[in-house]
Amino acid sequence: MGARNKVMLLSRARQQAVASGQASVEFVLAFAGVLLPATFGLIFVSQLLWVWHSVNDFTRQGAAYAATHCWQSSAANVTEFMRSNVPPMVDRNQFVSGPAQITVSYFAKDPDSGQLTPFTCDGECSPDCIPDAVRVSVTGFEYGTFVSSLGLPAVPIPDFQTSLPMESAGCDPEQGSCLP
Repeated sequence: MGARNKVMLLSRARQQAVASGQASVEFVLAFAGVLLPATFGLIFVSQLLWVWHSVNDFTRQGAAYAATHCWQSSAANVTEFMRSNVPPMVDRNQFVSGPAQITVSYFAKDPDSGQLTPFTCDGECSPDCIPDAVRVSVTGFEYGTFVSSLGLPAVPIPDFQTSLPMESAGCDPEQGSCLP
């Protein structure tokens, strides 16, 4: 092997090393600039949709509980049930001590117009005080776990509400007793 062949082999080795280094730099730039943000964006959107679904199901669970338990003018039985049975999700403490609000409204059907009107009754928790429908709504929930670490404002989740016809309100008319 002559001196000239050795120089050509060294030159090729240097070109391959430079090309290999260039490919590494391009990969790092593509990973840091495209793949990493796309991965975190996918995680953010997935977590946001999971929370969205959880809050929606939470209102359904509360309305189902309200439809099968005693009417109370303060709706304390329903709100306490909901606060103690928050589904496992991010920022669940907002329902206990945060800005998220749980509202329970009871309605009676007006026999003349067929419209729903706010329900009132002189007593509480009796077979004589059974509304026709209940609506449970959740307002003011903000998703902020992931975005707050980036210094961005929390994402407000839209208000969710579920309305159901009352079933038994936890009352047994034959025995004259009701579940609280």
